[in-house]
Amino acid sequence: MSCCAPDVDAALGLAASAPKGPSRDELTLSSRSLPGGLRQTDLSVPGVHCGACMTNIESALGKLDGVEQARVNLSTKRVSIRWRENAGAPPIAEALGKLGYESHLFEQDADERDETLAELIRGLGIAGFAAGNVMLLSVSVWSGAQDSTRDLFHWLSALIALPALAYSGRIFFRSAWGALRNGRTNMDVPISIGVLLAYGMSLYETANHGPHAYFDASASLLFFLLIGRTLDHVMRERARVAVKGLARLAARGATVLLPDGTSAYVPVSDIKPGTHILLSAGDRVPVDAKVLKGRSELDCAIVSGESDPVAVGSGAELRAGTLNLTGPLTIEATAAAQDSFLAEMMRLMEAAESGRGGYRRIADRASALYAPVVHLTAFLAFIGWMVAAGNWHQAITIAIAVLIITCPCALGLAVPIVQVAAARRLFENGIMVKDGSAMERLAEIDTVVFDKTGTLTLGMPRLVNASKISPEILSLAGAMALHSRHPVSRALAEAGGNASTRQWAFDSVEEIPGFGLQARLGSDIYRLGRAPWALGQEGSIGGTVLSQNGSGIAEFAFDDRPRAGAAAAVAELRKQGLAVEIVSGDRPEAVASVAATLGIEQTSAQVLPSGKVDRLTALKAQGRKVLMVGDGLNDAPALAAAHISMAPASAADIGRAAADFVFLRESLSAIPLTLATSRKANQLIRQNLVLAVVYNAIAVPIALFGYVTPLVAALAMSLSSVIVIANGLRLSAGKDSAPKPAATKGQAFPGKEAMAS
Repeated sequence: MSCCAPDVDAALGLAASAPKGPSRDELTLSSRSLPGGLRQTDLSVPGVHCGACMTNIESALGKLDGVEQARVNLSTKRVSIRWRENAGAPPIAEALGKLGYESHLFEQDADERDETLAELIRGLGIAGFAAGNVMLLSVSVWSGAQDSTRDLFHWLSALIALPALAYSGRIFFRSAWGALRNGRTNMDVPISIGVLLAYGMSLYETANHGPHAYFDASASLLFFLLIGRTLDHVMRERARVAVKGLARLAARGATVLLPDGTSAYVPVSDIKPGTHILLSAGDRVPVDAKVLKGRSELDCAIVSGESDPVAVGSGAELRAGTLNLTGPLTIEATAAAQDSFLAEMMRLMEAAESGRGGYRRIADRASALYAPVVHLTAFLAFIGWMVAAGNWHQAITIAIAVLIITCPCALGLAVPIVQVAAARRLFENGIMVKDGSAMERLAEIDTVVFDKTGTLTLGMPRLVNASKISPEILSLAGAMALHSRHPVSRALAEAGGNASTRQWAFDSVEEIPGFGLQARLGSDIYRLGRAPWALGQEGSIGGTVLSQNGSGIAEFAFDDRPRAGAAAAVAELRKQGLAVEIVSGDRPEAVASVAATLGIEQTSAQVLPSGKVDRLTALKAQGRKVLMVGDGLNDAPALAAAHISMAPASAADIGRAAADFVFLRESLSAIPLTLATSRKANQLIRQNLVLAVVYNAIAVPIALFGYVTPLVAALAMSLSSVIVIANGLRLSAGKDSAPKPAATKGQAFPGKEAMAS
């Protein structure tokens, strides 16, 4: 909740007295390689409290030589820096130290104790105890205690409030001193001044037998400030819970096969691509890998949201975090832990809170202006009342009330609380958000553009003319198809009942890339694949053909099954007044068939990647704000060009990277759910900003005219924070409004075979 008004350029003068941090060698060793000659270093910076702190650090680090990008995650207090490898590790720790921020290497530990929350709770308890007891003593004073009795109660109040001031107040004093020591100010500076002035003035009054003392104001101010700060921390911790939940699915290590034939258990961080791993039943897949030997069933709920086990065998690709259920497997790592699916999911979830949208930047700018404005306001109030009344006691009391009541806690919480709650709600429904601004942009859309294959459909062909083919020929085609991972081959193998190769004892089977399969059985040669190649001539039979010695014996027709919930999702989007269309690279007849099934009128077929971007550009020129939903490599340019974009978890890596949202489950009901959540979040953000502005517009003039004591100011300021937080929590309490897809034949999740691929 603190806000910093940074002196960015000061960070570049690296003083020897700056706090210690990792050396450049340690930064280099702990960094990970990225494409384009870049490296990324992650640091933990516990002193980060607010959006202005984020701006402070990002601006300072962005000016260092070699730094391409610096991003701060406010929830995890994590700073990610991308720097050019050829320039060497920049002086990151020194720059942070000059700004007054301690730093150390970031390590994701799901079981770590939250020391910040523990300190806040202890401080809150002590301040609450002191505030309650001082209030009780104050009742006697308010009831008419006079002279020595009143002085005794005041001295007792001073003694009770002192531990709260020393222990609970140090949370604010430490931050304020760190800022002042480094030549800047932050929100905790006026808070500290207000608390200390209220206590000091009360001591003066007590020593001089004065009738008024504000020990209750000092203790109560700390108590209510800590309530707001603790709630803020807990809400941000709720965003971290999702990341920690993912981290718990990560294996700590694995049994690897060494070159000399022995095995050893090694930490997951030591597993490199190409490492051979023994995976027992009950183990989680430590990194992305492919199966070398063995067959088993996996729980892939982390990827698909489905509880049905997925069968895998030799050649199947596995995602990190999935659970091996039944049999032992020998697998080969295809990615390091930090580049695997689970790590990508954690980075997506962390990015959900660290990104800052337009509304949040408004709140950040307003909060950043707080310190100088409130100092000036309090100073002018003191001068004005001194000139008007000539009473320094009254003037300083009003100045203290102004310092307290103008705390912008509500303004600072208005946006992040809602965005964190929204991101967590979406995550619970299997939807990952890259940043808060994505929700703002999604709420503005008026058009949805879908890719077809892999988006509206599962991208899994299904044989539709099996009833017209003899069981023997279908079994033959299925036995051949078992030797290929091609989607059409998988569909044929399934239709053929996964025919055993023992039934068809082929002498040899060979896959010809781009054409199909060729099998030899005695003197006969069978071909399964593209018609011209299978028949040895152009023409006569189109599509996929099975031939025997050059003569066609069967032709197979396929279609692509729609995603679960596709029709309901499209209907819901149209009901909300959104224009819906398909832009696909597939054949016109295939696109028309899907469009007719789902009730989509506007379609474009056989569109190249550049054509998809052109279509989005044309819609933008018409004033449209477009949501692009796609999954393939060819969709990446369009996903990046759209106003906002979504991709399924089954999308190509580059497609997921280009999208603003990634939904993990099969159903397209994720789209209307995300839209509804984003619109509700924007509504609550606007309400919170109005509440914060109205509060300050009412409270500041009242305090300036002397109608508010320091105690009442503390109560009013804390109450405004609680109201904003409670309003933001309404999002978590809401019910999902997305349509629930009915279970339909032929609309099963592509788990068993698609996950194997």
